[in-house]
Amino acid sequence: MNVKYLIIGGGVSGLTFANQVKTDDYLIVEKESELGGFCRTIKRNGFVWDYAGHFFHFANEEIKSFFEKEMDKEALVFHKKNTKIWYADKMIDYPFQKNIHQLPQEEFIDCLYDLYFKDSKEAYTDFEDMLYGKFGESITNKFLKPYNEKLYATRLNNLDVDAMGRFFPYADFEEVMKNMKAQENSSYNDMFSYPKDGAQMFIEILTSKLDKDKILLNSEVTSIDYDKKIAYVNGTEIHYEELINTIPLTQLVDRANLTKQFDTQAFTYNKVLVLNLGFDAKSKYDDIHWVYFPDKATNFYRIGFYDNILNSDRLSLYVEIGYSSDDEILVEEQLQATLDNLKAIGVIDDQKLVDWEPIVMTPAYVHVSEKSNELKKNIIEFLKAKNIHSIGRYGDWKYCSIEDSMIDAIKLAKQI
Repeated sequence: MNVKYLIIGGGVSGLTFANQVKTDDYLIVEKESELGGFCRTIKRNGFVWDYAGHFFHFANEEIKSFFEKEMDKEALVFHKKNTKIWYADKMIDYPFQKNIHQLPQEEFIDCLYDLYFKDSKEAYTDFEDMLYGKFGESITNKFLKPYNEKLYATRLNNLDVDAMGRFFPYADFEEVMKNMKAQENSSYNDMFSYPKDGAQMFIEILTSKLDKDKILLNSEVTSIDYDKKIAYVNGTEIHYEELINTIPLTQLVDRANLTKQFDTQAFTYNKVLVLNLGFDAKSKYDDIHWVYFPDKATNFYRIGFYDNILNSDRLSLYVEIGYSSDDEILVEEQLQATLDNLKAIGVIDDQKLVDWEPIVMTPAYVHVSEKSNELKKNIIEFLKAKNIHSIGRYGDWKYCSIEDSMIDAIKLAKQI
């Protein structure tokens, strides 16, 4: 079989690329039985759960107009974000560093003092060093360090200074002071939208424009001969002109037999167990969208309220628990710990768990470091010379949004 564009992975990046190229000479290879990757949705017993919490704030006009043409506005809900942090047995506003005035007086004074007298530098060596330099010891130790260690399941000095890019909510001393008088907690995703039928709606729109005969489900690229431009799929040779990869870069290196040339040990990541939980009645927290948990005694680092976003009449949660890549995940044990912690926090009282669904994301968040960035650059340059292009959150091994992955795909389609 011969094809101009062979696309590995039927998630957002791969589907967007297929929509953007001005030809029907493509083939999408997806190992799962359905498209979407981590942007799939489960609808069951009246609950709508995504594989992971996805909320949309498209800023790119090309992407916005694409979906606006295809989706009725009535199919979406729109919200001004209301997010909290569970700290010292109460809810405070997010981000932590702009709302330290909501802490007990002694802790507030510690945070303010350390923020003012922080040890700033011209340059920082790693993510943890940056946190202490920009926010001081108290803010870092009380929230920024423990929360991000739970999220990434690694030491923060393993991460690059700019590991989270524009997604990290910076705040200087002046902003913190102003926020005490006139609260202003806006961020890059201050307003967001969400489809009433879940994130799968975006996948369905992208898929509707494609030729179903150009999509192979339950199929996997097992090896690649980049010199001959041949990929082996289910034992069949696929001859391609350009290969577009969206699966993890580590897997691409392995399948292209490049492990001796490129040691991918620098590419580390975490796993996330997502517990989607549906209860028979609402929580007392009926206006919050999601909550962050820095306390390491609590097993999860974040929970989100689908019911408050969709304005539904029963509590529907996603719960996220971080693991290192080699940790064993004991789902039933974590479910019980989660229910116990939700009760202790007051999210649930005597509500009955009606239905639940566990999802394991692996990789979930990649660990962006100086070493991984340098290695990625070398691999991407080598592959590009062989007409192989690796894009998206995992293909380009970076911290990014769904929209960023789509922008990657659009740019690549225009370039080649």
